[in-house]
Amino acid sequence: MPNKRFLPVPGVLSFLLILMTSPLVSQELPAYQLFNSEGQQINYGDVLEMIEGVDVIFFGEFHGNPICHWLQRELLSDLFELHGENLVIGGEFFETHDQLILDEYLSGWINETNFNNEARFWNNYEKDYKPLLEFAKQSGIPFIATNVPRRYANLVFREGMEGLDLLPTDEGHRYIAPLPFEVDLELRSSKMMLEMAHGDRAVKFVYAQAIKDATMAHFIDQNLNEGQVFYHINGSFHSNFKEGIIWYLQRQRPELKILNIASVMSPKAEKWEEDYAEMGDIILSINEGLTNLKVGR
Repeated sequence: MPNKRFLPVPGVLSFLLILMTSPLVSQELPAYQLFNSEGQQINYGDVLEMIEGVDVIFFGEFHGNPICHWLQRELLSDLFELHGENLVIGGEFFETHDQLILDEYLSGWINETNFNNEARFWNNYEKDYKPLLEFAKQSGIPFIATNVPRRYANLVFREGMEGLDLLPTDEGHRYIAPLPFEVDLELRSSKMMLEMAHGDRAVKFVYAQAIKDATMAHFIDQNLNEGQVFYHINGSFHSNFKEGIIWYLQRQRPELKILNIASVMSPKAEKWEEDYAEMGDIILSINEGLTNLKVGR
């Protein structure tokens, strides 16, 4: 394992370095701070020690946040140094029906132009996710598309879980978690979502998120063999408090050792808040001045 105790702030954040060296700023202004689950400040070297012996690492990100995307690239490099070809990477930002074209591109059967013309990308793919995919391609490790096709999540949001019974053929079921699957409305994350909407619409919102989480868990399970380590990138809400994807995965594979990194925004990145307790094994606290890119298609 590389001896990395501290990571320098990347070039994309050079404006922060300028700000911190300005005579107008008399105190340190950290861009981010790492904590363990007990609220103790840790450094990157501690993170590398914590991931040893873990089967699945979830990096819960803020989509489009430069600190998240920089740190997850650093971690990918170090995970590969530790596990080599036994490492598998997957992400929310590719949907399961993209797997064929992903495999064809990673194997060199199609070129980048064909891949770019046919794959479905989020608008921050080029800057934030392409480096992960290219690392996998160059390193010869699998990249798994885990998220449910958006049309099916939208179907559940409109029609409820019964909507999936309306699929005209069994073909669509290849791309989602096996049915039926449990939805627990008493989970902390479920209650938070129920507060965002009202009535039947609120419950369908939870179900639409559940089909995403259950599907991501299913495809992690299906692509994690003995001796392998799976590194999964997803929005932090999908794995906070070890709910969401992790809740489903633990029901399928209770023997797995799982570590989750949860991202939070704070006016003072170095300050621990009680709200962070139990959110993750590792908390990545980011200065809220580092705004997130609006992500979509």
